[in-house]
Amino acid sequence: MSFLFPSFLWGLLAISVPIAIHIFNFRRTKRVYFTNVAFLKAVETQTRSIRKIKHWLILAARTLAIICLVLAFAQPFLPGKNDASVDRKGITSLYLDNSFSMQNEANNKRYLDIATTRLNDLLGLFKNSSSLQLVTNDFSSQEQGLYPADKIRDRFTTIGLSHTPRTLEQVYKRQENLVTKHQSAAKNQFFWFSDFQKSTAGDLSKLKTDTINRLFLVPVQAVAEKNVFVDSVWLNTPFIRELQNNILFVKVSNSGSEEAKKIVLKLSLDNTQSSTASVNVPANGSAIARFNFNLKGKGYKKGRITFDDFPVTFDNDYYFVLNASPLIRILHIYGQRNEGNYIDNVYANDSLFALQSYSSQNVDPGLIKNSDMVVLEGVEQPGGTLAQEIQDFVRKGGSLTVIPPSQPNATSYVSLLQSFGVNGLNSEKNTSRELVAIAAPDRNNPFFSDVFEESIRQEINLNLPSASPTWNWTNAGQSLLSLRSGQPYLNQISGGKGKIYLFAAPLNPEFGSMAQHAIFVPIMYKMAALSVRAQRTAFTFDENPIALTVTNDNQNTVYKLRRNKTELIPSQKIVGSQLLLEIPQGDQLGNGLDAGYFELIRDNKTEQLIALNHSSAESRLDYYSPAELRNIFSGQKNVQVFDKIDDDAFAKEFQQQNFGTSLWKYFLYAALFFLLVEIGLIRFMK
Repeated sequence: MSFLFPSFLWGLLAISVPIAIHIFNFRRTKRVYFTNVAFLKAVETQTRSIRKIKHWLILAARTLAIICLVLAFAQPFLPGKNDASVDRKGITSLYLDNSFSMQNEANNKRYLDIATTRLNDLLGLFKNSSSLQLVTNDFSSQEQGLYPADKIRDRFTTIGLSHTPRTLEQVYKRQENLVTKHQSAAKNQFFWFSDFQKSTAGDLSKLKTDTINRLFLVPVQAVAEKNVFVDSVWLNTPFIRELQNNILFVKVSNSGSEEAKKIVLKLSLDNTQSSTASVNVPANGSAIARFNFNLKGKGYKKGRITFDDFPVTFDNDYYFVLNASPLIRILHIYGQRNEGNYIDNVYANDSLFALQSYSSQNVDPGLIKNSDMVVLEGVEQPGGTLAQEIQDFVRKGGSLTVIPPSQPNATSYVSLLQSFGVNGLNSEKNTSRELVAIAAPDRNNPFFSDVFEESIRQEINLNLPSASPTWNWTNAGQSLLSLRSGQPYLNQISGGKGKIYLFAAPLNPEFGSMAQHAIFVPIMYKMAALSVRAQRTAFTFDENPIALTVTNDNQNTVYKLRRNKTELIPSQKIVGSQLLLEIPQGDQLGNGLDAGYFELIRDNKTEQLIALNHSSAESRLDYYSPAELRNIFSGQKNVQVFDKIDDDAFAKEFQQQNFGTSLWKYFLYAALFFLLVEIGLIRFMK
C-alpha cells in the first residue's frame, strides 16, 4: 500500500491524546462513608472490572477512529498494474482534438462529444490537482495557463469545431513548452483525446517523446465511412467571356469504403443556382462533374458548389471565384511601324483590351511585367535590359508575340529565343518577295476551336492569305499555320510558364495579306485570350502564403482582407508583381476564419475577390487504429494506448492501471464506524 500524501501520516501522533486521557484521569475522587460496607464492597469490585473493560474499548475505538481518519487524508492506494505510475502532483496536459473530422458520429453522438464526456470522467481523478492544462486545435492564449479541474470543465461548454488542423507533433511541442515554462520537477503526464486522423496527424514514426513524462493516447473508435468532398475546380479555358458558353469541371472525391451514388451537385453563381450535375463516386476514388454556364456582366463572380452528405457536413460547400472578361493588358513594342497600324486597329477598339504602344527606343522595360501579352513588332535588335525583361516575363507566365522586321537580324533574336527551344533561326534572303499561300490549318487544334464558324469547319478549300517570310526556323514548338511549301508561318512555343507566338513575315502588304484577311483578327484575339493567366479559382487556408497578382509597385502599400464588416491585415510581402499573404490561423483569430469570399482591399478600394476553403485533408476520413498506434510507439515504454474511449468504465480502468485502487473512502467509512462504536459504548454500555 502506498500513500498519495504521506505527510499526513504525521497526524498519527494525535493518538497520544486519547491514550493520555485514558492513563491520567484528572477527575478527583469523592469518598463516601457508609455505616455498613460489607455488602457494598462486593458490588464495587464487580463494577470496577466492567468499567475497566468499557474504558479500554472506548480507547480502542477513539484510537482506531483517529488512525483511519489520518490514513484517509493521506489517501492510501494499491499500486496500479503499470510499472510507471502517474504523478497527480505533476502537470497534467490534456489535448482535446476539436478538428472538423471530430464532427463524425458514432451511435448518433459526435466524436467530439464522446471525447469530452470521457475527458470529464478523467478529471474526476485529478479533482484535487491545480496543475491542469487543456489544449485544443485553437492554440489560444488561455490554454497556456494551469487551472483546477472545475475551470477546465467550464471550458467544455465553449469548445467548438476548429478551423485549423494540427499535427500531433505540434500538439506535443505545445504541451512540452508549457512544462518547460512552469519548470515542473515532478513527473508530468500528457493525454491525447483524438480520432487520430491519418491525413492530419503527421508522421508519428518521427515523434520522440521525453521518457520522463508519460503520454496516454485515447483514440475515438472512428470508422472510415463515406464522405464526399470537392477536391478541385477548374475551367476548360483560362479566359471567360460574358454571354458565351463556358465549361466548369469539378473533381469530387470519396474518402470512404462505400460508393457514393447519385450525388447531386449544384452550381450557384452570385447566389443564383445555374446548373446541376449528378455523379457516382467510387469508394476511395473520384469522379469529375461538368457544368455548362453563361455569365452576364464583367468582373468577379461568386461561385459555389453545394451538395448533401451526412453526417460530416463541414465540407459540403466549396467556394470559388470567376473573373468574367478580365481586362487583357497588351504592350505593343514596335521598331518599324507600318502604315496600317494593324495591331492598334485590332486591340484599341475593343474595351476588353488595354493597349499601350511604345517605340523600342522609348519603352520602359518595367512595363513588361505588368502586361499579359507583349507584341514585339519590327524590332531589329532586341537586346540588353529589354531582352532580359522579356525572357523573365515569359518564364513567369506571360505571352510574347514576335513579328519580324523586313530585314531581321536573326543573330540578335537567337539569344532571345534559343533558350525557349527555337533552333535554326535564319534570315531569308529573298529579294523577289514571292508570295506563297498559307495552307489550311488543323481545325482539331484547340487553338482554332472557336476561330472558324461551324458552317465552314468541314470545308476543305478555304480562302487563306499568302505570305513571304523574312526568316525561318527548323524546330520550334507547335505549328499553327504553315505555307503550302511546308515552311512554318506561325508557331506556338511553350517557354517556362508562358507562350511565344512566332510569325515568319511582317504584316506589311508587300510581305503578304495576313493583316488584311478576315482570319487575322480572330487569331490575334485568340492569342490575347490565351495570354490571360489561368485563373486561380480558390485557395485553402493551409497553403500559406497565397500568391496574388497585383499591379502595384509600391512596397509600402498595405492590403487588407475584408469579409462582410470584418477586416484584418495579414502578414504580407510584395515580390515583383506577386503579393504574398499569410492567412492568420486559429490561434491568431480566436475562433478562426470561416470558408467563403474575401475582398482584397487597397486604399479602401476592392482590388480582387478571392475564395478561401478549408483543406481537403480533414475530409479524408481514415484513422489510426489502437493496434497501429501501439506498433508505431512500440519502442517508447512511456506511451500507453487505450482501446475503447466509448467504454463507460474508461476512467475506472485508467485508475486501476495507473493510479491503482484508491482506499481513502474505506478508511473514512472506518473512521465513522469507530466513532459510532465509541458513542454506542459511552451511551449504552452501563
